[in-house]
Amino acid sequence: MRVVKEISNSKCKITVFSWNGKFLIKLENGGFEQTFKVSELDVLEQELDDILNDTFITEAIERFDEMAKSLRKAIP
Repeated sequence: MRVVKEISNSKCKITVFSWNGKFLIKLENGGFEQTFKVSELDVLEQELDDILNDTFITEAIERFDEMAKSLRKAIP
């Protein structure tokens, strides 16, 4: 597994790996993770910045908030 790039902002850490013919886009926020697998045949490495745009990151952060709400609701 090779690290392609790392991006850190105030809301989450983003790491892109290349592994087994896929790019793994991993977003981390506290105890939560989201991973997206994209075939290297479908996306060039240079296109990863287009995928990791502001809209994508904003939606991921909103998803982290929803994950936290679900967990809080599930824990008695």
